[in-house]
Amino acid sequence: MRKVFDMLRLDGKVALITGARQGLGYDIACALAEAGATIVISSRNEESVKSVAKEISEAYGIKTYTVALDQKDYLSVQNAVDYVLKTTGRIDILVNNAGGGSGASEGYIVDRDPLAIKNMIDINLTGMLYCSKAVAKHMIDRGSGKIINLGSIAGVVGRDRAMYYKAKKMQQPIDYAAAKGGVISATRDLAGLLSPSGICVNSISPGGFDKGELSPEFVRLYSEETPLGRMGKIGEDIKGIALLLASDAGNYITGQNILVDGGFSIWK
Repeated sequence: MRKVFDMLRLDGKVALITGARQGLGYDIACALAEAGATIVISSRNEESVKSVAKEISEAYGIKTYTVALDQKDYLSVQNAVDYVLKTTGRIDILVNNAGGGSGASEGYIVDRDPLAIKNMIDINLTGMLYCSKAVAKHMIDRGSGKIINLGSIAGVVGRDRAMYYKAKKMQQPIDYAAAKGGVISATRDLAGLLSPSGICVNSISPGGFDKGELSPEFVRLYSEETPLGRMGKIGEDIKGIALLLASDAGNYITGQNILVDGGFSIWK
């Protein structure tokens, strides 16, 4: 019988993580690196992640690579996957993390720029599909693999905008919720398609995480609406579930959307 801590090890595995320069993607990269995986970090600007890759390599004593990847451009995605396969020989884990919320653009749908809507869908949904498509053939041929998509509670619940208004914060756009809802639905159907080939596909839907850019008032209001009474902690709260889903300890989990939100989605 295998020991559970041995099942959580990722020695000899290669993980491609999109958009891992900072935030939750960086935390996931660190968690997988700590478990022994070789890490490949992608970014549209490869130079911007080289220092991060070096930092992770030195901290955890593992190999790291970087690759240029614009997930809105399928040719760029395929070229990146081909490079990773040529360089490392395999991709065992794909973490579709790259994406984003409203950024600096107006979130209110009546005033929102239509191009911003299209860009939001392309980054958060189409990009996930492109990356999954490019990696799927390799995983099917090998008969194994883990695909982990980053969803969001925005794809699960309708948001009360009162806390945004009270904290004078730009609200999250509807198209972000649409994209993340698509990610969650696609995860289930992709699992139905690929699981018979030995590939587990799951999504993680984080709630609000305080990355240091939020006002104290918004953090307070959000925390009051969360059963655990706080926002997610960068550097801690996403790591465990990511490692579980990436490792052999999660081999019987597929087609699931796991909420990491402190209970936000269960409480009104």
